[in-house]
Amino acid sequence: MSSDLPDDDPGSDFHRLEAPPEGVPTVVDTPEAMDDALAALAGGEGPVAVDAERASGYRYGQKAYLVQLRREGAGTWLIDPVPFADLEALDQVLAPTQWVLHAATQDIPCLAELGLRPRSLFDTELGARLAGLPRVGLSAVLEYYLGYTLAKEHSAVDWSTRPLPEPWLRYAALDVELLVTLRARMERDLREQGKLEWAEQEFAALCDFTGPPGADEPDAWRRTTGIHRLRRRRSLAALRELWLTRDAIARERDVPPGRVLPDGTLLDLAQRMPAQASALASERKESSRTRQRRAEQGLLRHQRAWLAAVRTAAELAEEDLPEPARRGDAPPPPRAWADRDPAAADRLTEVRAALAELSERLEIPVENLMTPDVVRRVLWTPPEDPTAESVEQRLAELGARPWQRELVVPVLVQALQAHR
Repeated sequence: MSSDLPDDDPGSDFHRLEAPPEGVPTVVDTPEAMDDALAALAGGEGPVAVDAERASGYRYGQKAYLVQLRREGAGTWLIDPVPFADLEALDQVLAPTQWVLHAATQDIPCLAELGLRPRSLFDTELGARLAGLPRVGLSAVLEYYLGYTLAKEHSAVDWSTRPLPEPWLRYAALDVELLVTLRARMERDLREQGKLEWAEQEFAALCDFTGPPGADEPDAWRRTTGIHRLRRRRSLAALRELWLTRDAIARERDVPPGRVLPDGTLLDLAQRMPAQASALASERKESSRTRQRRAEQGLLRHQRAWLAAVRTAAELAEEDLPEPARRGDAPPPPRAWADRDPAAADRLTEVRAALAELSERLEIPVENLMTPDVVRRVLWTPPEDPTAESVEQRLAELGARPWQRELVVPVLVQALQAHR
């Protein structure tokens, strides 16, 4: 494939890639086809391009419904994980191989559900950020490095559909067609910029990424949008029971919870705690006609379940009501710093300006230089003696990588010592 690519001149004409040059692969959905895929991938060379397609917005959870793989000497393979109990054999084949993904944090959790976990990876989206590209979507990055654009017509379709239409499979195969070639060009660019070691530290950290807490976490209901509006503990209890009820219905129907009932409607019910079906309806309007229709249908279709949830909360003993969420050790919102701690506000202002200058000079987004939450935590509750050593230790405890600490520690120390 590399011989068909344009030269390195970024000014050369872009080529729109409409279909894989080797044709659209047949979907692997039988044990015999899987054996062929495993043999081919094991016999390939170099890194393996990896992508996954989910049915976000159509199904419950973030399950992968298609896994795309491409490796030099092995070709492209489209694997349907649904017919297989697990993909352990595939994981063993891929274990010694570096994965190449674009926006790895989107795919690692759903791949992990299948038993697939990278031991080494290269993230072309994160690499693009560190390389200073203004746009980091896959198509934009391919344009920059290889002179290709991709057809993206099917990015938001229901990938749980069976059989998958040929145009969708064509799109899926294209997502991994050029990833390994892109990796080579990007690695060279990062090396020339003196950023390759930084990128490698970031990629190594991604191998341990697990994603956000799932719905099975005990306090997952506390992530309901707008929960801060509930002041009474009994309203919180009602929200908890309603959330758990909605989650059970969504699991059973295999649809996203928001399609059963929007968060805003849950909050409305938790605040009003209606005792009769006639009181379930609300004058509250959702943000769109679609959401409004879902809210009305969800209230009517499962009215007994909502009333039972509210009744459970109403009958709880006082000592069984949930406590309001505690802020924990997180600093307050930056807008409150000037009133609560003027020195901390001065530190934050100085550091923000210094990091913005450093970001522009290195052509790296500020949030990649150091996670904003980490910066705020150190500035709000700094070490008692803010030396370079103590600040670096604090950053390391908060998960900052060595390259980030090397760049940002001097900025933080200067501000901490100037504004005590």
